[in-house]
Amino acid sequence: MSAAAKREDDNVVTKLEAPAQPAAAPVASAPEPRPAPAAPKKKRRIGRMLLMIALPAALAIGGAYVWVTGGRYQETENANLQQARISVASDTAGRIVQVGIDDNQTVKQGDLLFVIDPEPYRIALAEADAAVAAARLNVEQLRAAYSQAMAQEKSASSEVDFAQSQYDRAADLAQKGINAKSSLDQARNDLDKAKQQLAVAQQGIVSAKAALGGNPDIETDKHPTVMSALAARDKAAYNLGQTTVKAPADGIIYQAASFKVGQYVSVGTPLFALVETGDTWIDANFKETQLTNMKPGQKAEIVVDTYPGRTFEATVKAIGAGTGAEFSLLPAQNATGNWVKVTQRIPVRLELTDPDAKMALRTGMSATVTVDTGVARGWPSIFSHATAGEHTQ
Repeated sequence: MSAAAKREDDNVVTKLEAPAQPAAAPVASAPEPRPAPAAPKKKRRIGRMLLMIALPAALAIGGAYVWVTGGRYQETENANLQQARISVASDTAGRIVQVGIDDNQTVKQGDLLFVIDPEPYRIALAEADAAVAAARLNVEQLRAAYSQAMAQEKSASSEVDFAQSQYDRAADLAQKGINAKSSLDQARNDLDKAKQQLAVAQQGIVSAKAALGGNPDIETDKHPTVMSALAARDKAAYNLGQTTVKAPADGIIYQAASFKVGQYVSVGTPLFALVETGDTWIDANFKETQLTNMKPGQKAEIVVDTYPGRTFEATVKAIGAGTGAEFSLLPAQNATGNWVKVTQRIPVRLELTDPDAKMALRTGMSATVTVDTGVARGWPSIFSHATAGEHTQ
């Protein structure tokens, strides 16, 4: 391509890229622009100022209203449902011959739990009955011995009277010189023997009376040996009755999966647990600042996490004696000076008033507790806080 042709192509490209110039308009005198009125700007600024003032004021008034009307209902999520747990054990040792429950089974008070082999205890009861009969027979023998001692004492007393009369006659004859001195000595000896036999008979009465408990007319079953035998018999009967174990209350059997027939149990060894569904309460840990107006007897509402849409009614039963830290194994010691104030929590026990709700709840469930203290903060509370702040400054 020649140089002239190249220049012509460049001129064409330059013309295509260059913007078209508008045609020159006829020159005319344009009117000057009017300035914007200042009044609308001032109104807009006033509106913004009022909005900036009204919004914080509304928030402050709303916050004050919430503060004044609040404080009546104290709420905490740090709460758990509790139920009494009974550790079931046997009062007698033996081998299990019957089991009437399964793990997690619901039972009623008086339902059969298990039976221990009763045969050894029936034998022990029969032996105790025999011991009672023997003790009663022994008392009758003691009573007969007392009667015999009384008869011997009467006979010995008669012998003493006879020997005394013989001695008196021999002494009278010896004084008159009619009887020999040897006859007087023999009469004196017979009198001494009769008196000794009387003393022995009297001692036998005392011994027989003591054997009867000091009362010859005592009832047979009131005698100490019979009472001891009867007590042993009652114990044997009690042990026999304890071979059949029944549920002490309504509840749910827990941890009884390995409890089977043939297992040997010892006295006092825990076998399984019975969670008592009839005794249900809630332990709620409130902050110490929430207990200002809380008292026993106040109404409360319980919401369990398992049933989020259901509300259970309850009543404040008691407020704990101290914080959880005070009753811990190693309570905190703040005497070193390294102390940071932390809001403590105090346990509050609440009692469910809805009897139907107790069967639907299980021990250990998490709950949210709201207590109606019946006392709101009110305006004096704000003023007292403000006054306290001024005094602090």
